[in-house]
Amino acid sequence: MSESLKPAYRGRFAPSPTGLLHAGSLLAALASWLDARVHDGTWLIRIEDIDPPRDIPGAGEKIIETLSRFGFESDEPVLWQHDRLDAYRDTAARLVSEGKAFGCACSRHDIAEWHRIHGGDPSVYPGICRNGTGGRKPRAIRFRVDSEPVSFTDRRLGTLSQNLEKELGDFVIWRADGLPAYQLAVVMDDGLQGVTDIVRGEDLYGNTPRQIALQRALGLPTPRYLHLPLVLNDRGEKLSKQGGATPVDPESPLIELERAWRSLGFGTLGADSVPAFLRTALPLWREVWGNR
Repeated sequence: MSESLKPAYRGRFAPSPTGLLHAGSLLAALASWLDARVHDGTWLIRIEDIDPPRDIPGAGEKIIETLSRFGFESDEPVLWQHDRLDAYRDTAARLVSEGKAFGCACSRHDIAEWHRIHGGDPSVYPGICRNGTGGRKPRAIRFRVDSEPVSFTDRRLGTLSQNLEKELGDFVIWRADGLPAYQLAVVMDDGLQGVTDIVRGEDLYGNTPRQIALQRALGLPTPRYLHLPLVLNDRGEKLSKQGGATPVDPESPLIELERAWRSLGFGTLGADSVPAFLRTALPLWREVWGNR
């Protein structure tokens, strides 16, 4: 596609309010903001608050406030996923009506028992309910995959090709607890917001083929992807809110930004203010990622 025909760049940062902003999340916010700016694009914030058992009241608002202290403000109104529950539900039902998804009555125990008897990779859903639940009440909705490999090329990690049928099986898009699954919500909202470029942690690299399969089923374009190196704790584990990651200190934005910048593979900038830091980082990001 020629440059003149490419859609205008639209990126996003989409944290879950299961805790406050930590170093790994700040790295993704910084990189996605820089990438949007060097491509003269729009940068959006979306709060993915559709998991009430894990979401912390007030954390979404606090994340937005903390991002502002680091110089990051959404170019458009923040989208809150809790406002979209009816849309997710309707789309899941439509996929079922079109034969692209189906109700599943299986528990984890049912799937484990099937593999105990029949063998195979226990992490792959074996299609037990593909042709009906045998009179059992559906617990969840699964997206129907096929044997055609799904491939994409990441700007940093290169090409990933995955046969979803063999490596994963039909995956859940509506959970047994009555909530939309992450894969469905993220694909629908990226489509709604016209997101063209996704910059996020490489822990989500393996999710991408599932999301591309859903994009195709819903008639949505596939964005470009850039999966970033992860920030690890002292045990070599990915920082996460669930793992008790320490929140970043909004009172020390330059220290936190410099740390995130170094984690992205760059050297210390030594800026004396947040605006100066961002101005200095932009051409350096452009040099590495402006044409990739």
